[in-house]
Amino acid sequence: MSAPTGSTPEPTSPTGDRSTRRISAGVAAALAVTAVLVVIGIVALVVGLRGSSGTPGPPQPAAGGVATASAPAAPGPSSSSPSASPGQGGTPTAGRTAGAAPGTVGMGDFLEASEPTSIEIPSIGVRSSHFVRLGIQPDGTISVPGTAQEVGIYDAGPTPGQLGPSVLAAHVDTPSGVPGIFYELGKVRAGDVVTVSRRDGSHLTFTVDKVAAYKKSQFPTELVYKGDFTQAEIRLVTCGGPTDSRNEYRDNVVVFGHLSSAA
Repeated sequence: MSAPTGSTPEPTSPTGDRSTRRISAGVAAALAVTAVLVVIGIVALVVGLRGSSGTPGPPQPAAGGVATASAPAAPGPSSSSPSASPGQGGTPTAGRTAGAAPGTVGMGDFLEASEPTSIEIPSIGVRSSHFVRLGIQPDGTISVPGTAQEVGIYDAGPTPGQLGPSVLAAHVDTPSGVPGIFYELGKVRAGDVVTVSRRDGSHLTFTVDKVAAYKKSQFPTELVYKGDFTQAEIRLVTCGGPTDSRNEYRDNVVVFGHLSSAA
């Protein structure tokens, strides 16, 4: 992604067997959002992530009728205001599977909702504490960060550490070519780690499973937003690939990772 010129997909929660587990309010909310998305049908989402000053407006359709950014039908009212909170509370062990060792995370482990306060990707030197909320706009597209130095979190999905994939998007650069916070996201490799601190005081480590690039016209919305629904996951999204005649990136780069430890 790059400031106001790129794309970002929408998150969906993973599917897992929780019939024998007491589900927290935060998890129930995430599952409700996912259920609505499944019922109404999932549409490919691509958010402009190449920057400009100020908050970018709704993406314009590309030549041939293919939208440069589209999103699934809104699951309900949402706000793109940075002050809108996804909810917080709970402790680093809340929701953890019985018997799980402290500091470790395995299949089925997840935490209560709590907004992120910082993110680090050591392998590419990324460190940021500037977060903004990304919501569904009236035209059905997802909003994008207003600057190339902000990290946006999809506010209708899980926060990092909750059950399901938490989707974070940032710009790759600005229209003038100034590097954005996710400028080198495409250099991340499987096995690298992404660390996230949360407002509740917890510190999470996600291990990268894979990194892939997709044409915006073929964005895998379900894969990015739904996941396997059995664990806490993270998705990092930005723009990449060659640019078109309008100097807009053709692809989206997506980093997929799972929660490997929490403290």
